[in-house]
Amino acid sequence: MVQQVTRGIKISVDTTFEGSFYKNYKIHYAFGYTVTIENQSKDSVQLNARHWEIYDALNNIETVSGEGVIGRKPVLKPGESHTYSSGCLLTSPFGAMEGHYDMINLTTTKSFKVIIPTFKLSATFAIN
Repeated sequence: MVQQVTRGIKISVDTTFEGSFYKNYKIHYAFGYTVTIENQSKDSVQLNARHWEIYDALNNIETVSGEGVIGRKPVLKPGESHTYSSGCLLTSPFGAMEGHYDMINLTTTKSFKVIIPTFKLSATFAIN
């Protein structure tokens, strides 16, 4: 698990290897990840958008941006947390993801970015 705190918002990420499959004569590796966003600040905040950079060992980079997470824009009061799970496909058994969330402090109405720390994606069969 990797963790990082930005401006009182703690991000924790745990990953799993889900398996591999062939699609259009090409092998794909499926990974799952679970993110917990914990508000350790004194103000209520809302997550409005996400931005991901997804890397694989074959030097492919995919950028994903969009509103909220899993169709939601959670509001977190001080001490509250929000956990969600998602996944990605890579064309190699190793990769990584990193990014940020665009959030707003509901007390000050100021927008800010919360860093999602880089986390590794590794197929279990390929780990020494």
